[in-house]
Amino acid sequence: MLELLQLLKRKSEKLHLGGGADRITKHKEKGKLTAWERIFTLLDPSKPYVEIGKFAGDDLYPEHGGCPNAGVAAVMGYVSGRLCVIVSNDATVKAGAWFPITAKKNLRAQEIAMENRLPIIYLVDSAGVYLPMQDEIFPDKEHFGRIFRNNAKLSSMGIPQISAIMGSCVAGGAYLPIMSDYALIVEGTGSVFLAGSYLVKSSIGEVIDNETLGGATTHCEISGVTDNKFPDDEQCLAAIRNIVDKFGDQPKANFSRVAAVAPEYAPDFIYSHLPQDRLKSYDMRELIKAIVDAGSLEEYKTDYGKTIICTLARVDGWAVGIVANQREIVKAKKPGNANEMQMGGVIYSDSADKAARFIMNCNQQRIPLVFLQDVTGFMVGSRSEQGGIIKDGAKMVNAMANSVVPKFTFIVGNSYGAGNYAMCGKAYDPRLIYAWPTAQMAVMSGASAGKTLLQIQEATLKSQGVTLDETEKNKILSDIQQQYNEQLSPYYAAARLWVDGVIDPRETRNIISLGIEAANQNATVERYNVGVIQT
Repeated sequence: MLELLQLLKRKSEKLHLGGGADRITKHKEKGKLTAWERIFTLLDPSKPYVEIGKFAGDDLYPEHGGCPNAGVAAVMGYVSGRLCVIVSNDATVKAGAWFPITAKKNLRAQEIAMENRLPIIYLVDSAGVYLPMQDEIFPDKEHFGRIFRNNAKLSSMGIPQISAIMGSCVAGGAYLPIMSDYALIVEGTGSVFLAGSYLVKSSIGEVIDNETLGGATTHCEISGVTDNKFPDDEQCLAAIRNIVDKFGDQPKANFSRVAAVAPEYAPDFIYSHLPQDRLKSYDMRELIKAIVDAGSLEEYKTDYGKTIICTLARVDGWAVGIVANQREIVKAKKPGNANEMQMGGVIYSDSADKAARFIMNCNQQRIPLVFLQDVTGFMVGSRSEQGGIIKDGAKMVNAMANSVVPKFTFIVGNSYGAGNYAMCGKAYDPRLIYAWPTAQMAVMSGASAGKTLLQIQEATLKSQGVTLDETEKNKILSDIQQQYNEQLSPYYAAARLWVDGVIDPRETRNIISLGIEAANQNATVERYNVGVIQT
C-alpha cells in the first residue's frame, strides 16, 4: 500500500506542473497565475475541497504530446463560505486547448453543479478546440456544444455561474463566459472574440489587433459583453469571492446530521488491513470502522446474505446507508439446517435480495447511500441459475438504479462485470465515484480473461488446422494478460473519467462528508419508484 501511495503522490505532484516547468515560467512571465494558483486563491484556506477528474487524460494522446489532467483543473470546495464548483483551464497544456477528454471533464464538473445546485466558477484561459482532433470534440451530443447547452440549463435552474476571462477565449468558447451570470476580464491578458485577428483578416480583409478586437477595454467600455475589468488575476479573483459572498441561501434537503465523532480506528488502519494479495480474504466490517463515526454502526440483516454488508452509520456526523462487499468466506444457512460456504466478494441470491431491500429502506427514509466495491461478480453455475440469481440480481440493480437519494461509490479492490453495475458503477449516476490505488476495474479479472481469450484463439486456430504447443500457449496467455492488466489499473479508469479520481483511502471520509454537504444543497428529492421488481 505504501508503494502504491508513493506512486499516487508522484503522479499527483506531476499534474500540478501541467505542461511542464518551462511552460509555467513563460506563463507567469505574462503576469498570470497558474491554473492551480488561481483555484487556491479562490478557495477558503481552512476548508476542505475535493478534486474532480484527477488523472483525466493520463497517458492519452501520446501522438499529440499528451494532455495531462485533461488540460483543466476542477474542484469542489468552499468560496467565501459557499460550496462551489471551480473549473480552471491550464494554459500550459497546449494553450488550454480542448481535447475530447477536456470536454468530458468540463461536462462532469457541470453535471456535479447541476445535481447539487452548486454555483460554478469558470476561470477561462483557453485557445478553444484542439483542431487536429476537432472531429472527436465538435459535433456529437456529449462534445463541445453541450457545454453551452449546460450553461443555458444551469441558468434556467437558477444556479449561479461566474466567469473570469484570464487569457484567450476564442470562437465557440466565447459563449461560455458570456452565458454566465457574471463575466469578468483581466486587462492585458484576457481576450474574448468569435474570431481572432488572423481569421478576421482572412475572412473579411479587416486588419486589427486582438486587444482592440476583443480585449478588456473593448468589452467593458464599448460592447458591454463583460461586466468589469481588473489589472491582474489576484484582483479579479478577489472580486469573485466578493460576489459569492453576497449569494442568498437556498432550501436544503435536510439529510440527517449530528456532531461528528472520530472513527473507531485511525485511517492508517486501512493500509495494514487490506491484504497485498487481492485473492486473500479480509473483514470489510473492520475497514468500515476506519471510515465511519465510532459507535454509529447499525447493521441490517447481519446473519443473512452475508457476502454483502448493509449497515446504517454516520460519516462526519452525516447519516449514511453503506452497501459493501464482504471479502471473508462465510457460512450461509440453507433449508434443512444445511450450511453453504460462500466466497467473499461474490454476490449471491440472498445478498442481492438483502441489498435491494436495504437500498429501498434508505430511499424511503432519505438516507444517502455509500457503496464500497470489492466485487468479483454474481455467483455462477447451475445451482445459482436454478436458484434465480439473475432475477435477484435484477432486483438489486433496479432498486439501486432508481435510487433518488445521493449515491457515492468507492472502488476498494475488484470491480468486475455486473458486480460493478449492481454496486453503483459510473453508469448508475453516483454523485461522486473514486478509486483507491488498490482498485481494478474490468469485465473480469486478468487471469480469467486471459484463459477465456486463449481458449477462443485456440479454437480459431484449430479450425484452421493449427495446433499450439504449451510454450506457444504460455506466450499468448502472457501477452493477453499483460495488455489486460494495464487496462485494470485505476489510473486507466481515471484517465477516461470512469471514476472521478484515484485517492488515498484516508480521503474517503472527507469525500463522503463533502459530497453529502453538496447534495444537501439541492432540496429536490424525487418520489422513490422502483417500477416492476422481479419476484
